[in-house]
Amino acid sequence: MRETVKTAAWLGAAALMAILAAWTQPERVTPAILSDQGELFYPNFRDPQAARVIEVIDYEESTATARPLKIEFRKGRWVVASHHNYPVELGDRLARLAAGLVDLRKDMVRSDSAEEHAQFGVIDPLDTRVATLTGRGKRVTLRDARGDVLADYIFGKPVENKPGYRYVRIPGRKRTYIVKTDADPSARLADWVEPNLLRLAASAIRRIVVQRYSIDETLGRIARAETLTLARQDGGWSGADKLKPGALQALLGTLEGLRIVDVRPKPPTLAEDLRQGQVRLTLDSALSFRQYGFFLTPQGRLLGKEGELSVETADGLVYVLRFGEVATSGGEIKSAGGRGENRYLMVTASYDPARASKYGGDGAAGERRARELNQRFADWYYVISGPDFEKLRPLGGETPAAQPAPTSQNQPQP
Repeated sequence: MRETVKTAAWLGAAALMAILAAWTQPERVTPAILSDQGELFYPNFRDPQAARVIEVIDYEESTATARPLKIEFRKGRWVVASHHNYPVELGDRLARLAAGLVDLRKDMVRSDSAEEHAQFGVIDPLDTRVATLTGRGKRVTLRDARGDVLADYIFGKPVENKPGYRYVRIPGRKRTYIVKTDADPSARLADWVEPNLLRLAASAIRRIVVQRYSIDETLGRIARAETLTLARQDGGWSGADKLKPGALQALLGTLEGLRIVDVRPKPPTLAEDLRQGQVRLTLDSALSFRQYGFFLTPQGRLLGKEGELSVETADGLVYVLRFGEVATSGGEIKSAGGRGENRYLMVTASYDPARASKYGGDGAAGERRARELNQRFADWYYVISGPDFEKLRPLGGETPAAQPAPTSQNQPQP
């Protein structure tokens, strides 16, 4: 009996000690701020090919405006919906972008305070409730074919002293994370389109004619006309001695890698005419040309307000690039790097069998490519950067006085 009482006493003391320990020692729990650290942002987003809409919204602090870009898969092709449904060839670019966003993890929780969003650069660029013009991030959204969100992020500033990391937030939530990622989708059209607009290799160019002039709209004549012909010869280019050092290489490099920064659609009837290699003077075409800085003479010749450039290739292909008005609207098409003013550009292509025979090129290939190129060029006025515009007009010295409009003998064809 005495042993039983002793055992019960020991058991009671042990229980009491356990209770006291529970009262005096805090539980080992994960703090709430670390509750999702290390998890995937979107665990259900596993297939990069499921993305059918890409939205990127950047913020231009200098103009206090959001800059949106939206790319969609429509009717079997990718188009930039935010830029007049301009068609683009994404190739592996979409797969790389989506793959870079599939496995993003919440590597480290940085803050749960909305007051620190500006510090980390993760304010939603679309948030109109926040008055500050600084500290806004880049919002990137992927959607599937039904329009459902696959992933939605706000990318902020790079993390100090941690290369490859940046601040990231999910829209609508306060928490800011530090994330290892090299994903940085651009809201600039130039970063999504083919870098070689003309699909032209510099090695194929045989002759370039630069006609640098401007149109005096009041008097109806060409002003300050200046022409330079450059022809490839064994060992160099004739006419190159009239250029400043490096100008010829800059011209050839720009032709080979010409990028656009924006587009404007032509009226459908005008586009169809251009596909057929002709231009009719209709009200729609006249208004469209004047708006963007191009002119159709009574003889049916098409001129650019700031001159033109023709390029002949070995296979008989002839490009004509006409330069129009300054492109002034939209944050994206401001002068690149602050040098010069962006310009509207109109491009046409044609095939000349005599030139193909002269240069010994593949005439059949040139004829086929001319048709293909005109299908691409017919629908659009392009916008090119100010620096590229200047490189495509490489003339030095004094320009002559104003001259009458060119005769039918030297007027350019559409």
